[in-house]
Amino acid sequence: MNFGLNIVEYDSASAEVQSIYDETMRELGIPFVLNWFKCQGNNATLLRGNWEKLRSTMLVGNVPFILKQLIIYNISTLKGCKYCAHTHGVIADGMSKMLTGNDAEKLTDDLNSSYIPSAYKTAIKIVTNLALSPKNATIEDYEDLRDEGFSDLEIQELMALADLTNMVNTIADISGIQIDNELMEVK
Repeated sequence: MNFGLNIVEYDSASAEVQSIYDETMRELGIPFVLNWFKCQGNNATLLRGNWEKLRSTMLVGNVPFILKQLIIYNISTLKGCKYCAHTHGVIADGMSKMLTGNDAEKLTDDLNSSYIPSAYKTAIKIVTNLALSPKNATIEDYEDLRDEGFSDLEIQELMALADLTNMVNTIADISGIQIDNELMEVK
């Protein structure tokens, strides 16, 4: 159920929006446009800005992509954003074998799993806490991340991920988008 924002399907989108949709599919490596993008398809300027923010925070940088997915999954789950928790859970679980060596093991089943490195657990905990309560940031948070081996550049990426996750959750929740059909049976 969408509350007030129409989903703009690829065939109904303007040429400019179709171009952005094409970028999202190519760079995310998926053969369909996520509903999160389609609910913004009436406004090419907004869509472009949000896509660039997502791309530069989630797809680029030095922090491992799987860690980013686990953080987004955890924040989204705790905030109750079903769309983002499901979507990023599917992505994280699809990458779980990188850490577990086992196709059947899903990291989202237990974020305290021994398969998840200590540095990842620390980042998940701190970034989640800061996304939920940004005013509670302490110097110890930064020191703990540095102690786990994260550089200042990577810490900036992690903090940007807290911001990104709040944005994607907000757009998903206020638009009322449904989980993409293509992802429904994956989780």
